[in-house]
Amino acid sequence: MGLTMKTTIDIADPLLQEARKIAAREGMTLRALVEQGLRQVVTQKKKPQKRFKLRDASFGRGGLRPELKDASWQEIVDLSYEGRGT
Repeated sequence: MGLTMKTTIDIADPLLQEARKIAAREGMTLRALVEQGLRQVVTQKKKPQKRFKLRDASFGRGGLRPELKDASWQEIVDLSYEGRGT
């Protein structure tokens, strides 16, 4: 099992009551339940989190048309709705 250390932690009463019920139902001690939970959290936190990467959904190539290089966002929006009756 390895070395153990005694420590004191504060746990909210409702959470402690639920934990005791689960431990009793599972036939284990509260200590074993707490250690199991801590192991799961430590294991999960050790894994490097994959960074979200937005897929490239651009259409065509080269970005904006050259004539829109210095256009404002409003001008670009206006052009996108041109001829659509808005």
